[in-house]
Amino acid sequence: MSDKSSSRPSGFDRRTFIAGAAGSALVPITARAAAQDASASGAKDAALPVDVTLRVNGKDMRLHIDARTTVLDALREHLRLTGSKKGCDHGQCGACTVLIDDRRVVSCLTLALAAEGQEITTIEGLATDDHLHPMQQAFIDNDAFQCGYCTPGQIVSAVACVKEGHAGSEADIREYMSGNICRCAAYPNIVAAVKQAAPEIMKG
Repeated sequence: MSDKSSSRPSGFDRRTFIAGAAGSALVPITARAAAQDASASGAKDAALPVDVTLRVNGKDMRLHIDARTTVLDALREHLRLTGSKKGCDHGQCGACTVLIDDRRVVSCLTLALAAEGQEITTIEGLATDDHLHPMQQAFIDNDAFQCGYCTPGQIVSAVACVKEGHAGSEADIREYMSGNICRCAAYPNIVAAVKQAAPEIMKG
């Protein structure tokens, strides 16, 4: 008499076990991938505009700009302050020079986000109460420009040059103004203008 109990399938099935084990192994992987997708979707897209407040010529200016926007483009394209000129766009000609916390800066290489919370002074911010800044007046008096394209950057840089204490001699003025190029070669007149304005700036 045969033992029929031996022909019954046992409670353990190898194929079912392997399939179940593989499925359970995939659960944490799938869950982790889903969590990463959710995290990535929640992260801020670097290409999206950002909010920034720039203090320009004593006024706070709120902007909604690309995070890669330079100070120069923020001034010219967003605030319509076109005195600062775009010359080489590589920080080599000085036409875009502005003051940031009284330091000379080539604004074409400075991110607007990096200037947040600091005082930006442009050529438009030098004059007060309809009176020209002494350096602006000196440039007029000495005819220190021809085409005028580099003049705003020259004037802003010259103001800083004087305040830094580098206007004591013509040689110093030439050296410390050398980052500002004048394609019209009005350098002798620029030096004369800086010499004229220096005493009044230092006095004030």
